Amino acid sequence: MKIKQYWYSLAALFLMLSACTESVKTDLSQTAFIPKPVSVTASGSAFELNGATVVYVQEGVDGLLSSAEFLSNKINNFTGSAVTTETVSAAPAKGIYISVASGMPAQAYELNIDKKLVKITGADAAGCFFGIQTLLQTLPVKSNTGEPLVIPTGTITDHPDFGYRGAMLDVARHFFSVEEVKQFIDFLALYKMNVLHLHLSDDQGWRIEIKSWPKLAEIGGSLEVGGGTGGFYTQEQYSGLVQYAADRQIMIVPEIDMPGHTNAALASYAELNCNGKATELYTGTRVGFSTLCTDKEVTYQFIDDVVRELAALTPGPYIHIGGDESHSTPLEDYIPFVNRVQEIVVKYGKKVIGWDEIANATPVEGATVQFWADVENTTMGVEKGAQVLMSPAARAYLDMQYDSTTHLGLHWAGYIEVDNGYNWDPASLVPGIGKDKILGVEAPLWSETVTNIDEVEYMVFPRLPGYAEIGWTAPDQRNWDEYKARLGKHGNRFEDLGIDYYKSALVPWE
Repeated sequence: MKIKQYWYSLAALFLMLSACTESVKTDLSQTAFIPKPVSVTASGSAFELNGATVVYVQEGVDGLLSSAEFLSNKINNFTGSAVTTETVSAAPAKGIYISVASGMPAQAYELNIDKKLVKITGADAAGCFFGIQTLLQTLPVKSNTGEPLVIPTGTITDHPDFGYRGAMLDVARHFFSVEEVKQFIDFLALYKMNVLHLHLSDDQGWRIEIKSWPKLAEIGGSLEVGGGTGGFYTQEQYSGLVQYAADRQIMIVPEIDMPGHTNAALASYAELNCNGKATELYTGTRVGFSTLCTDKEVTYQFIDDVVRELAALTPGPYIHIGGDESHSTPLEDYIPFVNRVQEIVVKYGKKVIGWDEIANATPVEGATVQFWADVENTTMGVEKGAQVLMSPAARAYLDMQYDSTTHLGLHWAGYIEVDNGYNWDPASLVPGIGKDKILGVEAPLWSETVTNIDEVEYMVFPRLPGYAEIGWTAPDQRNWDEYKARLGKHGNRFEDLGIDYYKSALVPWE
């Protein structure tokens, strides 16, 4: 009788252990990665993450330690422990090891997960950080207290299709605080986007301190759309945002829009107007009525000072000069203006980006035309030697409504449901403009109707991950039906992160 009971107990124990084993996810290929990696190979086991895990960093590589600390902080949030970071000269036998290796494309990484050791090997610091983001997608956002925190084993090799993958935040129409901009940066980092384009000036507001022209911020930054209190970033705050972004491998591209969209500047300094009289501050949303006085020399001294100060604060290679919707500037004045402004940007060691209208001028070497509306302008820019940044309004504008029932946004460029935002290829969108002419992809969020970070979240999610995948994953590896299933599994992540997202009926949310 005792022998029989023994075998029953042993069988029960075996079944219990089997059930526990089956509950541990061991198939890496079933993880809903966004963007979709180049290749994922599962090996059928699991790496256990706990408070004793150490994150090791290859010594002597700039940028790796901050990424390792970023990962450690995330793990600490999961485990409630104090995971440590150590610098080493060789790979350890267990833990997590972050290093770089030669022979890989820029921003590429390999993530190798074994039972004892997770290795993140990047082509550069950026590649390592992107590998970290992939690793984090194998984990829950919130701590799973009481259950093993495990990562399926296997190997992921990955690299981006485009080097420039960004989003734009319009802080001019409505002002967003430093903390809100940091939240937006974190959203980009989640999905391996690496550029934040900040629209810093417009008719309704000037949002960056310029020490040589202090009234720009004091007067031009005082209001926003609808008449609410505006705001501006001090140079110290802007530098802090630049560093916060850089720690997440994100480059900030600042935009000063001109010669149109300039009423905030015209209201701040009378001498920038042709009649010498300051305009009234403006809090509406109509466009195309303002222009700097292109015949005055003081205008170019103003621009020189602004670009000089902004370039000194911005380590990235680009300054965006706007140039769109300058309906009050005759073309015969617009062209020499843009040509001269480009030379000022080059003078301070930066490359020019401008909306597609700048193609009417003569793009300087290395200039980029940002396609948003006009195919003829964009094609002309390419013919003149410029490259293209793809931001088609009808596909990529994050301020467009999802459909006629959504309460935020506009629809002058059409409705952009999640599938419409995902189903396009930058390299075949405009005839004659192939991949070799394209710098990358950017999804702009204009803020005429967007007033706070919750509304930003609603307009950005769930479309942002799709734009990230368009920039990262080759078009022959993208498919809407397969993508929407992966996206549906990110609904829980959005909720755990406190993101107020649009629950599109086209996506099978879990």
